[in-house]
Amino acid sequence: MFSFTTCVFRPVDYSNGRKCFVSYVISCRFNFYQICQFCRIIVWTSVKIKCLKLVFDCFPYHANLTRFFHLLLSVLVKFNNCAGNKGVRYETNSLDFKVRADGTMYAAHHVQMPSKQLILMVTAWDPQILGRWEAIVRFLVTEKSQHSGHKHQSANGLRRQKRDWVIPPINVPENSRGPFPQQLVRIRSDKDKEIHIRYSITGVGADQPPMEVFSIDPVSGRMYVTRPMDREERASYHLRAHAVDMNGNKVENPIDLYIYVIDMNDNRPEFINQVYNGSVDEGSKPGTYVMTVTANDADDSTTANGMVRYRIVTQTPQSPSQNMFTINSETGDIVTVAAGLDREKVQQYIVIVQATDMEGNLNYGLSNTATAIITVTDVNDNPPEFTTSTYSGEVPENRVEVVVANLTVMDRDQPHSPNWNAIYRIISGDPSGHFTIRTDPVTNEGMVTVVKAVDYEMNRAFMLTVMVSNQAPLASGIQMSFQSTAGVTISVTDVNEAPYFPTNHKLIRLEEGVPTGTVLTTFSAVDPDRFMQQAVRYSKLSDPANWLNINATNGQITTAAVLDRESDYIKNNVYEATFLAADNGIPPASGTGTLQIYLIDINDNAPELLPKEAQICEKPNLNVINITAADADIDPNVGPFVFELPSVPSAVRKNWTITRLNGDYAQLSLRIMYLEAGVYDVPIIVTDSGNPPLYNTSVIKVKVCPCDENGDCTTIGAVAAAGLGTGAIIAILICIIILLTMVLLFVVWMKRREKERHTKQLLIDPEDDVRDNILKYDEEGGGEEDQDYDLSQLQQPETMDHVLNKTPGVRRVDERPIGAEPQYPVRPVIPHPGDIGDFINEVCSVGACVRRTTTPRPPPYDSLLVFDYEGSGSTAGSVSSLNSSSSGDQDYDYLNDWGPRFKKLADMYGGGEED
Repeated sequence: MFSFTTCVFRPVDYSNGRKCFVSYVISCRFNFYQICQFCRIIVWTSVKIKCLKLVFDCFPYHANLTRFFHLLLSVLVKFNNCAGNKGVRYETNSLDFKVRADGTMYAAHHVQMPSKQLILMVTAWDPQILGRWEAIVRFLVTEKSQHSGHKHQSANGLRRQKRDWVIPPINVPENSRGPFPQQLVRIRSDKDKEIHIRYSITGVGADQPPMEVFSIDPVSGRMYVTRPMDREERASYHLRAHAVDMNGNKVENPIDLYIYVIDMNDNRPEFINQVYNGSVDEGSKPGTYVMTVTANDADDSTTANGMVRYRIVTQTPQSPSQNMFTINSETGDIVTVAAGLDREKVQQYIVIVQATDMEGNLNYGLSNTATAIITVTDVNDNPPEFTTSTYSGEVPENRVEVVVANLTVMDRDQPHSPNWNAIYRIISGDPSGHFTIRTDPVTNEGMVTVVKAVDYEMNRAFMLTVMVSNQAPLASGIQMSFQSTAGVTISVTDVNEAPYFPTNHKLIRLEEGVPTGTVLTTFSAVDPDRFMQQAVRYSKLSDPANWLNINATNGQITTAAVLDRESDYIKNNVYEATFLAADNGIPPASGTGTLQIYLIDINDNAPELLPKEAQICEKPNLNVINITAADADIDPNVGPFVFELPSVPSAVRKNWTITRLNGDYAQLSLRIMYLEAGVYDVPIIVTDSGNPPLYNTSVIKVKVCPCDENGDCTTIGAVAAAGLGTGAIIAILICIIILLTMVLLFVVWMKRREKERHTKQLLIDPEDDVRDNILKYDEEGGGEEDQDYDLSQLQQPETMDHVLNKTPGVRRVDERPIGAEPQYPVRPVIPHPGDIGDFINEVCSVGACVRRTTTPRPPPYDSLLVFDYEGSGSTAGSVSSLNSSSSGDQDYDYLNDWGPRFKKLADMYGGGEED
């Protein structure tokens, strides 16, 4: 195989004046160090290089070129085909470069490179095995410094100016134990002999995070690493070195420092999952893919530190072989390696897989393990088999959806899967399709079910042949077992079946009006039980009009009444009755039959005149009356009708005439020029077209009335036509006027009386009017807030001496007496109206009846009024005892001594007796 070589050329100036092109090479996935000294390259690697050897030769630098280079390059490319490389030949795709037989690639002549890179294709081919291999070689060219090779004039004459400084890449192994700081490289400018120079570095790892990983001695230019490196954290650093004088002036152009962290095997492979789940069908052939396990190593994957290899450590169970599976050491693919996978024996394997780096070297590499669970999936390699070769069952006749027998099977495949689910089929023995076999989804049994009723009189037994299979087809190479077929014997038991009418619904036709007792038909039933000696009895089940009778023994139908087609029980000329036929079996069974009688119409209904009432103008030729007839019969016993006027009485034909319009309609009109308004009964004879025809004399009430110019009866005319004369109409109108007048007078009288009641003066004269007069107010107080009264303000205790000792005639004061107040029952907020009188009587019984005091001016609205206690034993008694002047013999003269306020009251009661 070929490895890829990348050559990067930079000019480096040494004291001997020669030019060397330094190549940075990454080859064969191994670590290396490069040192360039006096135009020779030495490659150091951590392991032995097996496939590539690089040799670089240096040539004089042509100073007269600024952009292009004439390059003579010699590179040794060694090819290893694992067979000794005998007879291998090399060639390139460029005429400027050639490859010798030993693998050395060289420039055939001076090469002018027009760009910064050149890509070549190297091909190795073996004529013995006709094999070809290819590799790509890329040259990266760096221009020389613009001031390189320039000469300048000095005091001592011409001298050559030094080229810029170049530092090769620096390789630092990770996880170094120190001591730190550890020197990496020394940076020195050739101007340090002339002036004092200070060195510094910038970039990530110096003055950018992570900070102070690298440091430099500003005087000597020695650069150090200050702590252990971790390649997995950062694989490389790019710094820039600066050289300035003591004044900070730039002495040299900044140079790039590339620091590469060399990988060490410090990370174990890590599986993506600790448990992997895979599956493989049972019976799979060796080499069948199962699953892939993957482990990642954080170390450099281009080195052995990150190259992971896999192997199987253990397999459980080790049946039928301890090595049922193998794993691809590089890809982690697990495949079967042996035959004999059988789910019915081993359903699952547990395989421990180990991943080791260092290309699987167990002595130097780091390892880790994971678990692979391999499930053996089921295939249909076991056909279902009946547990017995014959089954039997029994079913009553005329029954459906009855399970006759349960068929049991055995299947070693995975339960409740398509490989296990059974499907049953009836192969023979049931040509009429009386049975089907349904599968129980839980037990997988076959349930033989009746789907079409069987008849004992037709089949007393069935011999079925059934076969069972799976939902999924059998695996390749698996044959059906002879035990997948079985026989089922089904016996049919006889039951008492109901008699049935062979012709149900039975239809007969006859004319209506047949006499009672007429035999219509024989409606007989058949008993299907041919092997039972049973009798059948008949009876009526439904006979809406009660027109029929049936013979209980032979089913003969006779009429019990006259059948009328025009009856309400007839629908579309058909009368329907239902009969019952029952046998004497155990238990008895019965069947029904329907008899339909189609009645043929006869002319047994005379026509009726329509309409029954009409109106016409008292003068002819203004309007007519259209008349027709209705007949309950049907064609041909209906129209056309004949309309005519009777000859008696003679006034009918004198006053009226009939004009025929068509077979069903005619017109009635006045024959004379004028007929007095009124209601007239006009008889009309209507005859139908039946055979024989029937006629009917109908009377139509005709209202003759005066009409307006449009031929419509006027209002007065309509009333007159109703039979009232002009005098009667005038009398009715007068009565209506009188009635309305009486109602109006009554209303006026009621209004006047109401007004007088409101304007009636009080009993007290205006000059005697005082505050104690009873005044009418049209308001009831302040609402609910006025109902929370303190009744103690209306009551006085009898123990107050200064009140009891008051002399008669002492006036009350509008102030609340001082002293203790008696405790009385609290009055409800809203008492029942019937309790008010009881409350007043209770207060009066303890001598607490009071009267309002007279004040110079009315108290404020809703103010609390204070009443004085009048004492007990008063000769006047309670005010509530006053009834009327005729209530008894009492002396009211003492009221005159009370002042003008009670004088009027004394005159009313006292003066009444004197009169």
